[in-house]
Amino acid sequence: MNGWLLLGFSGQVCFFMRFLVQWVVSERQKKSVIPIYFWYLSLAGGLMLLIYAIHIRDPVFILGQSCGAFIYVRNLMFIYRERRH
Repeated sequence: MNGWLLLGFSGQVCFFMRFLVQWVVSERQKKSVIPIYFWYLSLAGGLMLLIYAIHIRDPVFILGQSCGAFIYVRNLMFIYRERRH
């Protein structure tokens, strides 16, 4: 397996792990919760996938991951802004 495939698969695993984290936290709290780790895993996995998509020159994949990255960063900004106040 070459480095690019490893990056792509790692990004996909990271992206999947966000759902696992969200599920475990929600089960523990007995309600639907989106923990901050969800957004960090979304951003990390999304950026890895974006880099991979740029490498393979897939415009659909690039657009999707670019939009996602914006949303993940924006949600983290909201969380940190709320914590400061």
